Formats: sequence, structure tokens, C-alpha cells
Amino acid sequence: MSGTAARRPFPLAPLIGAGLLIGFSIALAAAYRLSGTHDLGPQSNALAARELRFADQADGGVRVIDAGDGHTVAVLPPGTNGFLRATLRGLARERRREEEPGLQTPFRLTAWTDGRVTLDDLATGRRVELEAFGQTNEAVFARLLEIGPVRADPMAADATGAGQNLARSASP
Repeated sequence: MSGTAARRPFPLAPLIGAGLLIGFSIALAAAYRLSGTHDLGPQSNALAARELRFADQADGGVRVIDAGDGHTVAVLPPGTNGFLRATLRGLARERRREEEPGLQTPFRLTAWTDGRVTLDDLATGRRVELEAFGQTNEAVFARLLEIGPVRADPMAADATGAGQNLARSASP
């Protein structure tokens, strides 16, 4: 023997099966995507909603303005609220590509009955599910709704108090 192993060709049936499986998966995903029937996420009713504009101030702060009546909801001092600023920066980047200069379409901040808080960019149609970034970051935006404090849901607490779900209180 010359030291080389005899080579056997790879069986053709598994290759054909794998190719068909990959092709079927791609076709199924495309059909689902093109059908327009994909899941739109959790469905619940709005508990509170507010349309807001955000304006940079000369000192580096951010003024939060109620788009409905123009009053100032909050003034965020410079160097604070990093998550809120980063979220708005990302949405503003998309807006610059899509919105006409000079337009100041507000954002819609919504608290839902299932406890979620979302931020919708009405100019681009993009929605940010704020719960995905943790309770602390979600609470930064929830405070702008004036819907009351975040409280522990007593129905979800165990004997040690661990694992409590958060719910929004409709009254302070």
C-alpha cells in the first residue's frame, strides 16, 4: 500500500435531502413574509399616550415638549439620561434620511395595559419596545407619561418577593 486511504464519495442522498430542506425553509420563510400575516406583537389597549417633541438646549440639556399644547414636560440636565438620548439619536438618524427638513413630527410614547411602554416615531413608522432594554431604561420614558409609579404586581410575587412582575399604576 502506498499509505493513502481509499476515498469513497459522499453519499448523494443526504446532500439532496439537505438541499431540499434548505430550499423548503427559504421558500416557507419568503411565503410567510410576503403574505403580510406575520405576528404584529402583543395586542393590548393603550393605558396612556403622549405625543412629544425633544429639543436640544444650548447648555447640552434636552427639553421635552408636549406636542399637543406646547408646554414643557421636563428638562433633562446635561450628562444625564444616557439611554433616552441614545434612543432619540438613533431615531433622529433615521428621520434625517426620510423626513423633510424643518418638519418636527412628534414621537408617540405609549404605556399599554399589559405593562409595556413603546416609543413610536411617527415620521418613520419605527417602534421601539422599551421593555427590551430593561426596567430601569423603560422607566426613564414612562416618567414622561405621568401615569404613576412603577409598582410590584402582588399577584406575581412569591414568598421571597423574588421574580415580581412590574405593572403600571393608573393613579399615583
